[in-house]
Amino acid sequence: MSADPEWLIWTRELQALAQTGLAFSTNPYDRARYEMLRALASRMMAAQTASEADRIEALFANETGYATPKIDVRAAVFDDRARVLMVRETADAGRWTLPGGFAYVNLTLVESVVKEVREESGFDVQVRKLAAVWDRTRQGHPAAVFSCCKVFYVCDVIGGAAATSLETSEVGWFAAADVPSDLSLGRVLPSQIARMFEHYYSLGLSTDFE
Repeated sequence: MSADPEWLIWTRELQALAQTGLAFSTNPYDRARYEMLRALASRMMAAQTASEADRIEALFANETGYATPKIDVRAAVFDDRARVLMVRETADAGRWTLPGGFAYVNLTLVESVVKEVREESGFDVQVRKLAAVWDRTRQGHPAAVFSCCKVFYVCDVIGGAAATSLETSEVGWFAAADVPSDLSLGRVLPSQIARMFEHYYSLGLSTDFE
């Protein structure tokens, strides 16, 4: 079940319809209607948030082509002491998260998550298994503008050393009982980290899909 309010779900659907219609329609009258639909979605979101409709419409207008969910990749990296790697996210007031971010153009999802770990933590990793593919909304993350699919991998360290970046202010290793409470909830949830420990302890578990 979705944890997002109905108005946000409707706004996303309207924006996606408008975006996809503008991607394929050549009829000027239909294109004008899709632009009106996009403006309507913007006003709906503005009415429920502190953002201006023009700013939201500009954000929507930057999304082109067939509308699909964005893809976020996350790495559950474990060391030989069964501790998970976490980083403090500067964009979220230094809250802790598993390394990761949006997948990169021209890179596979595995290549993207390896790149994210190296850039955010300084460690080189190797993916051991695909652990989960989750819809962000159905997991209970805070509401966000666009639909997003979250892909989690269990990884092993193969090199590198702890190093912060422009995106991270601290790198740490945590046992299951010591996972920080101040998590960047837009990126990772306590239940997801707990599930990654389960995958680590029992690598024969099948991939989670929801």
